[in-house]
Amino acid sequence: MDKKSILITGIHGFVGSNLVEALKDNHTIYGLDIVAPEKDGVEKTFSWGNLENGSIPDVDAIIHLAGKAHDTKNKSAADIYFKINTELTKKIFDYFTGHSSTKKFIFFSSVKAAVDKVPGEVLTEDVTPCPVGPYGESKVRAEEYILTKLTKEPESFQGRDVIILRPCMIHGPGNKGNLNLLYGVISKGIPWPLGAFENIRTFTSIDNLTFVISGILEKTIENGVYNMADDEALSTNELISVICGAMDKKARIWKLPKGLINLMAKTGDILHLPLNTFRLTKLTENYVASNAKIKRALGISKMPVQAQDGLTKTIKSFLGK
Repeated sequence: MDKKSILITGIHGFVGSNLVEALKDNHTIYGLDIVAPEKDGVEKTFSWGNLENGSIPDVDAIIHLAGKAHDTKNKSAADIYFKINTELTKKIFDYFTGHSSTKKFIFFSSVKAAVDKVPGEVLTEDVTPCPVGPYGESKVRAEEYILTKLTKEPESFQGRDVIILRPCMIHGPGNKGNLNLLYGVISKGIPWPLGAFENIRTFTSIDNLTFVISGILEKTIENGVYNMADDEALSTNELISVICGAMDKKARIWKLPKGLINLMAKTGDILHLPLNTFRLTKLTENYVASNAKIKRALGISKMPVQAQDGLTKTIKSFLGK
């Protein structure tokens, strides 16, 4: 394995911290973030001002993680997403373009940049993007900027890899996303009332993600967009069972009639209750993404961590917190 120097933006976040742990023994890691405190395993962390004044050392690869996360409560102003997710991506990609010694650029986008609702059974990379809301829209604008540059300036990217990753929901120890919220409900012994809805979705274990990033750093793969997900899709009922299994508790899943649930959701629309038709749709819809393209590119037949094992590891990390 060739030792590389790697610049990771958003290095203090959940994914950045896990990438440092996965890569630090074999590579030299530099960080780029809003603030630049020291971090174990990182040679030096810079601020975005250092990028503009040219004081960052040349690196072999850039992994761009920095971004405004999806606000499920819809309290963030739309322009914030575009200032961070779109404009910062343009800035770091222009930096990469101007430094020919940097051979790899990996941009973390999202499946939400593709579609809010999967057309058909499985989401593949050839779908025409039609995101809903500023999070997905800002991510796809960043994708479009990169892909347009690749098309219009091919000479600038000869012998260089430009990879756009669209991960499904990433989870692992230290994660603070929606999985924590579901765990919080289930850990209180509250029954899951939507058992009659057999929806399925894919997740992304942080261990599978770091495995794929290591592979991209070592191999030469075709430029473009790649979905990132675990191999297996799980129903919400299966996810509830995994959560309860990790806690050594019996799963409490109520299969209330769908008609009753739908009526309650419509009532929630009128009375502004926590359960409304929009939230019910999000809780019960399918969202399955194919990871076949990235596996073909890396020459692997399966991800190293099964979905249930990765989720169990994540849930066990919540215990006692």
